[in-house]
Amino acid sequence: MSIIHLSNIRQAEILNESLQPLKNKIEERINLDRYTEGHKGSSLSSNMLHRIAFLTGLSLVSERTSIELEAVKLHPSNHIHDTTFSRNNLQSLWSALLKLRYHKMNIDWDNIPLKSRVVNLEMLRGVEYLLQSDHLDQWLLNNFSIGGRGALGSIPHLNLDLGFFDEIPAKLDLNSRNITNTQMLIAGTTGSGKSNLLAVLLNEIRTISVDTSYPVNFLLFDYKGEFADPQNRHWLALFETDAGAILDPMKKPLPFTPFKDFTGKTQNEINLYATEISTALSAIDRTSISANMSTRLTEAVIAAYRRTQNRPIDFEAIEREYASLLEKDKDDSVRSVLKQLIRTPLFAKTDEIDLVKDSFIIKMDAFPKEGVLAKALVYFTVSKLNIIYENLPKQAVNDECVELRHFTIIDEAHYMLDFDNRPLRELIAVGRNKGLSIILATQNMESFKSEHFDFLANAQYPLIMKQQSINDKVIKDIFGVTGSEFNKVKEAISQLQKGELIMRNTTATLLGMGDKFKKMKVRMLI
Repeated sequence: MSIIHLSNIRQAEILNESLQPLKNKIEERINLDRYTEGHKGSSLSSNMLHRIAFLTGLSLVSERTSIELEAVKLHPSNHIHDTTFSRNNLQSLWSALLKLRYHKMNIDWDNIPLKSRVVNLEMLRGVEYLLQSDHLDQWLLNNFSIGGRGALGSIPHLNLDLGFFDEIPAKLDLNSRNITNTQMLIAGTTGSGKSNLLAVLLNEIRTISVDTSYPVNFLLFDYKGEFADPQNRHWLALFETDAGAILDPMKKPLPFTPFKDFTGKTQNEINLYATEISTALSAIDRTSISANMSTRLTEAVIAAYRRTQNRPIDFEAIEREYASLLEKDKDDSVRSVLKQLIRTPLFAKTDEIDLVKDSFIIKMDAFPKEGVLAKALVYFTVSKLNIIYENLPKQAVNDECVELRHFTIIDEAHYMLDFDNRPLRELIAVGRNKGLSIILATQNMESFKSEHFDFLANAQYPLIMKQQSINDKVIKDIFGVTGSEFNKVKEAISQLQKGELIMRNTTATLLGMGDKFKKMKVRMLI
């Protein structure tokens, strides 16, 4: 008899809720009561939790009945990730155990809903058992060895399960060798389903990778505050993280300095960087800085580094040096911007975290979206990412996949695209050979064609959701269509409903036949 293939397994409606007490109980056992500053406890991944429950359920010899199976209600769109079962090449083991436990029942193992009920029933059975008496302690005290690196040591294939093309599962391949880059652009008006799409992307990226030696972390700029909202804290488990990932700069400065450390570097490097800072402060405030003001600001940055002996500076130091170059008590637009950044301190003076080696959500909703502070938060944080990226080795590569390390996600990105955003451009350029990528979400597709930079030309996956208005030129640029093909794409966009998107159909383009676009229904997650 053939192996039972465990893929596209739908999730029971009560599975996540049932697993949470077990997750809490296991983490209590494996973590200390307190940790020193800079250390934190271990968090059990969803994949690992599913495997524990599944294996425990299958180990129990009680008789299985059709009544139990019929009682399992499946979620309409959420799935247990395929990597839950594929890790360490245990498909044959799972198959053998399932056949052993269900040999008295006539199970059609090609029937995905029925197979899904079986899998969920075993997980729920395992959870119930482990939460009773001292069963969990007995289970944890058993010694076992997996042996070999298996999937743990492999670069995970980030072939994301986003939903459906008609009835066919919709996959998004991020890191096969033939994928030129992983930049994603999402355009969708309010109510189009952008937030759910972002959640599905994060859920897939983290679930696939977190159990491997190549976890993919993320930094999300949460302009609307949805992902950082206490009422939505249950979302965080979907991204294999917890409330410790949320950084709120209104309550506490972000725990890193955005400024470079030039210890052991040349003066010329500092001079060039000082000019960049001068340009940045002009860009985020849309001010027209005169040549004298720009020169003065550059000199102030250089003087601030001189006082710290080339260690990282801060905005207070820049303002102090800048003021010393002005007439007494005089003010100007540059000093006004610096004072805003000082009154609401956005960044710490030293690095307390590594932005790339963990996942974080920066809460942005308390700041006016087009104001200096919001722009400074994103601009200088992305600048910090570039500093980190410069020192990373090239991404790992094997015969099939390339390593991805990190995603920077900017929701409501149009606020950061309508000026010359040099750090964002550099992030795109540097990231390609370092395993780093971006997801930019905005309301209108035309936002991506800035006069300063064509983000569309650099994106592997433009994903178009419901639009308030449709830009003909952008459609032609994305899909390479004219005439009747153009009209067909435009009509498809105009008919999009919440949770639907269209994307390029690269196969049709290569073959020169068929529609140049595909329509996807994104699975509901949040």
